[in-house]
Amino acid sequence: MTKSTPAELFANDSTVVNVAVPVPLARHFHYRCATVPPCGTRLKVPFGNRSLVGFSLGAATAVNTEFELKPIHAVLDDEPLLPPAVWGLLQWAAEYYQHPLGEVLNHGLPVLLRQGEAASYKTTEGFRVTEAGLAIELNELRRAPQQQRLLAALRNGPMLRRDITAQEFSNAALKALQEKEFIESFQHAPQTNADWSFAIGSEPLQLNPEQALAVAAIGAASKPQTYLLEGVTGSGKTEVYLQAMAEVLRKGKQVLVLVPEIGLTPQTLRRFQKRFAVPIVMLHSALTDRERLDAWLDAKNGGAAIVIGTRSAIFTPFKRLGMIIVDEEHDNSLKQQEGFRYHARDLAVVRGQKEQVPVILGSATPSLESINNVAQQRYAHLQLTQRAGGAKLARQTVLDIKQLPLKGGLSVPLIEQMRKELERGQQVLVFLNRRGYAPALLCHECGWLAQCRRCDAYYTVHQRQQMLQCHHCGDQQRLPKQCFDCGSTQLVGRGTGTEQLEQTLADIFPEFPVLRIDRDSTRRKGSLAKHLTAATENKYPILVGTQMIAKGHHFPHVTLVALLDVDGALYSSDFRAAERLGQLITQVAGRAGRASAPGTVVLQTHHPEHDLLQDLIHNGYAAFARSLLRERQLTQLPPFAQLALFRAEAHEAGQAQSALEIIAAQLPEHPEVFVLGPMPAVMERRAGRYRYQLLVQCQQRGLRQQLLQHTLAKLENLPELRRVRWSLDVDPQDFS
Repeated sequence: MTKSTPAELFANDSTVVNVAVPVPLARHFHYRCATVPPCGTRLKVPFGNRSLVGFSLGAATAVNTEFELKPIHAVLDDEPLLPPAVWGLLQWAAEYYQHPLGEVLNHGLPVLLRQGEAASYKTTEGFRVTEAGLAIELNELRRAPQQQRLLAALRNGPMLRRDITAQEFSNAALKALQEKEFIESFQHAPQTNADWSFAIGSEPLQLNPEQALAVAAIGAASKPQTYLLEGVTGSGKTEVYLQAMAEVLRKGKQVLVLVPEIGLTPQTLRRFQKRFAVPIVMLHSALTDRERLDAWLDAKNGGAAIVIGTRSAIFTPFKRLGMIIVDEEHDNSLKQQEGFRYHARDLAVVRGQKEQVPVILGSATPSLESINNVAQQRYAHLQLTQRAGGAKLARQTVLDIKQLPLKGGLSVPLIEQMRKELERGQQVLVFLNRRGYAPALLCHECGWLAQCRRCDAYYTVHQRQQMLQCHHCGDQQRLPKQCFDCGSTQLVGRGTGTEQLEQTLADIFPEFPVLRIDRDSTRRKGSLAKHLTAATENKYPILVGTQMIAKGHHFPHVTLVALLDVDGALYSSDFRAAERLGQLITQVAGRAGRASAPGTVVLQTHHPEHDLLQDLIHNGYAAFARSLLRERQLTQLPPFAQLALFRAEAHEAGQAQSALEIIAAQLPEHPEVFVLGPMPAVMERRAGRYRYQLLVQCQQRGLRQQLLQHTLAKLENLPELRRVRWSLDVDPQDFS
């Protein structure tokens, strides 16, 4: 569309418009305009010495006439960009999370729309197979497996570059196939109102009675509601999703599927593509800005039948939304930890209520909040207690390693058990949630430890890169040759990381290849999908990894899972540590015995007698979680209390502490409100700043909202707070 100019806008008498500007200020701003742009349209407005894209909130009812109002530079849209349902969700989120509306509305848009680009498609590049590509035998490309896979995919039909990217095919493979003239590029002009028809790609699997009951309950509900699908690992939750989705898609409606991390999206995409011959798009941070906008427009215009995305996809507009699915609903990655600190799971439930569509929250280890909502009859409860396909739950054992010699974190009994499984042709997974070679560098002569220059933390040793790296602020330096205190050259790594564990296992089992899956080994584009495929196909008998391999992956050949070091979580100061430990152990254990061969889980610990471990091992996660829930009720902790956390950061500790003392002084006294702090964060200094926290606890959500609204209105005008970086986190999940 043609953008309006100031000269055109002020040909007549001007009107005052209320505008939400994306700045960290709770108030709205007034600008002059010839006519009032519709509420929800984007406006380019002057703000200080910058030009920002804000949102029209309609005509201003009360205007301060002491200041001369600036004119709007341009009206960017003819009509509201977001449909009423999403606009309402964003306004609700801004109020609930006590965050400035301008920033929240901005967060709900793709980057290009935030920058003022038109909400329209551009011609995009696609690729299709040539006659030469159809003629060649795929087996002739066996030495180039990426090219072989990509050519096979393109033989099923042309693909846009964004779809090739989403499935993590490499650019090198794409370029090589073009140079061989097996494929060719073409320019694709998207249809703004694309239509699609429902079609099945592959036949659904046979459901067991529990799965069939779950699908029937969702389909037979008289009105949409939220369901907690609680199923043990390997129980076939995804098949329940697929068959429940089929009825929605058959009616011509769209489905939103939220996954906690990018790593889960390629495998989810492949499984959904195999089942449904309908348009499927991805929404996550690995896409380019243009790819993300095109996918967003596909959903908005109805051209996408299924949208798979990470947490921010909850704000995607749909033409005919029919269902929302949140996979691994317990996962902390669904909570945004910076800026606008929302929880995608909770917003999914709110959106389902607002748009009257069913919401399915799936997990083998549900959050205590969701379990409590089932107990309060806010959610319907669907349970899958048996593994699909006749697979049995893995047998869990605790291995006491007190006084046992350890080699790279491995005890002798565990090594012998691994050897037996490997010699039987089975696969072994070793879990250690600590990447790098060693978590600290120690001088053997004087005891000096290499501490981060900017954090209260030690540098992690990365042997392969010959680097020290802080995993909290990212600071790096070359691995030193001498101790900085005494000059000794006897520097040794202290503790074990996945890099060292990989090396140790290669030394112990030289005849069995080892595959490491962590953030360091999967930095290159496409490497995670490649590693997961290799692991699934049993090309590596030994798998080593962090929590990246604990979430939702299916390794049919793994019969032994070993967890090396989880003792730290047993004595954490975070009240959620026990819940997260139970979830982590259960999720990792769930990778064992998912096919016909029985599985075993070995948990190495110095505290085998600990009540938490005993409860989890002997009673399972369901009983363990409900026991924790009773403890939370007795101690009046979430979900039986409502928390809000004020954080402050400054280059001097006193400044951060004083800022929170000022905030605490503004909080009104109330018999049902408890204030704890200011107190240092668990890691007091991070990235060169001192961090303090102030915790507010209320019994009622409504009381918390009133208290925070009253307090925030006074904080904005306090000059003392402008010298520090402070924030508010409603329903905080992380206290580190």
